[in-house]
Amino acid sequence: MQFNRRRFLRTAGVSLALPWLDAFSLARAATGAAQPRRRMVCICTPLGLHPPHFFPEKTGADYELTPYLELLKDYRDQFTVISGLSHAGMSPGFAHQASASFLTGVPGAGRPGFRNAISLDQFAAEHIGGQTRFPSLILSGEGAGLSWTRTGALVPAATSPSRVFARMFLAGSTEEVQSQVRRLEDGRSILDDVRDQAKSLRSDLGTGDREKLDEYLTSVRELEQRLVTDEGWTKTPKPKVDAKQPEDIPNAADLIGRTRLLFDVTHLALQTDSTRLITIMLAGSTFAPPIPGVTKGHHDLSHHGKDPGKLEELKIVEQETMKTLRDLLAKLKQSQEDGGSLLDRTTVFLGSNLGDGSSHSVKNLPVLLAGGGFRHGQHLPFDPHNPPPLCNLYVSMLQAMGIETDKFGTSTCTLTGLELKRT
Repeated sequence: MQFNRRRFLRTAGVSLALPWLDAFSLARAATGAAQPRRRMVCICTPLGLHPPHFFPEKTGADYELTPYLELLKDYRDQFTVISGLSHAGMSPGFAHQASASFLTGVPGAGRPGFRNAISLDQFAAEHIGGQTRFPSLILSGEGAGLSWTRTGALVPAATSPSRVFARMFLAGSTEEVQSQVRRLEDGRSILDDVRDQAKSLRSDLGTGDREKLDEYLTSVRELEQRLVTDEGWTKTPKPKVDAKQPEDIPNAADLIGRTRLLFDVTHLALQTDSTRLITIMLAGSTFAPPIPGVTKGHHDLSHHGKDPGKLEELKIVEQETMKTLRDLLAKLKQSQEDGGSLLDRTTVFLGSNLGDGSSHSVKNLPVLLAGGGFRHGQHLPFDPHNPPPLCNLYVSMLQAMGIETDKFGTSTCTLTGLELKRT
């Protein structure tokens, strides 16, 4: 029998998520009340943040605000600064490539034979993604994003805020909706054919290939479930928002403008419960951004070599970035839902694959965690020479979302010293 591999590939890149089941509603009814919706936003600034301007010298709750944290002073009690963390097995020689492991924790990014694993957001999407129209939202200021499937494939990122807005909020015509339903039906037909072909091959395969095929068939079954869920959402009206569709910024050097647009659609997505899981890779252009006082590209400034002039310009760029984060936190704080704010119910994680862009260090990564129901208001330090895995933080974040797991990636436990508020 001739095997059509192209048909297999046509199903690649689709996010997998457990659909919403009636049993979930029954479980909620048994407890007497629905649990608050929990959300997560993961942001990577791929060129790092200059450590002296980010990390406080003093630990605990009485630390003195650094130049970057000063911009977030109104939310001091709602974020935690964490120092000393890193992913094990990363190399300064592949520091930029380490962004591939930012949300997976898989060692050896950039080296020959490297194979990635599922990212934090996609792991969470397998548990809660079916509860919203979009299991997850994967955004990027330019190029690739941060999300990876369970089999280690990069999930394509959306770089156009305008198109993301249209997908979430602009209603299609009757013909467009019918066309989408037909595409979903065609997708199920393709998956049925692929599954039948694959099963017919199984008896002729070796043990290793059988295991790979069984893994693939499991993915096919999960995709079929996802297609059914997608068809239901296709027939569900999109939410209405009091906001205009944004205009994309074509200038790749406008890092701050692009970031603001991504954060704007992030807020709208969370506010309308269109998704509860968002990843954002910020841009890092080689061209000078249109910011007063800045004459060089962000990448050049991040590799400053301790040049005073570059350091001063880098500070300006990174302060503007922190202002965009401040404004996102403000919008989440102001948005109320069932007696609480979106910030209280959204874990906002800002970090980087680089501890120091100039030296290509992959140690002591900048980490800021806001909202999400944690007890905040402190600088939580760890020994950068013997740190716990950054994935320990990820386990804490997953548990804060109500996902029952004690393991993710290279984790050993939850992150010591980071606690949830008592309710």
